[in-house]
Amino acid sequence: QVQLVESGGGLVQAGGSLRLSCAASGRTFSSYAMGWFRQAPGTEREFVAAISGTGYVTSYADSVKGRFTISRDNAKNTVSLQMNSLKPEDTAVYYCAADRVYSNVINYRHGADYWGKGTLVTVSS
Repeated sequence: QVQLVESGGGLVQAGGSLRLSCAASGRTFSSYAMGWFRQAPGTEREFVAAISGTGYVTSYADSVKGRFTISRDNAKNTVSLQMNSLKPEDTAVYYCAADRVYSNVINYRHGADYWGKGTLVTVSS
């Protein structure tokens, strides 16, 4: 069982930056691929970024490439999402996800095994 807790959300002006963190429980954190998803009101949850267990492989949604960076610290059981040049359309609840299969953390419909409760990011124009 893996428990995920997100933090770091808040209100920021367009063009600003935020850093989200996800703390994971358990002793096999490096066995899990980790992903970030987001969901705006009235929309389906969408993929944002993912990172493999080793950290060597990363993936990004086209909408965030060049602005967001995902990273992980396996010694601290954490995964982070550095978000720069934020836009109002980045406003959403951001969720952390974990799964042993990488493809399950880059596609919401595949259904990752574990999810956090989310943290709200609001970008004002």
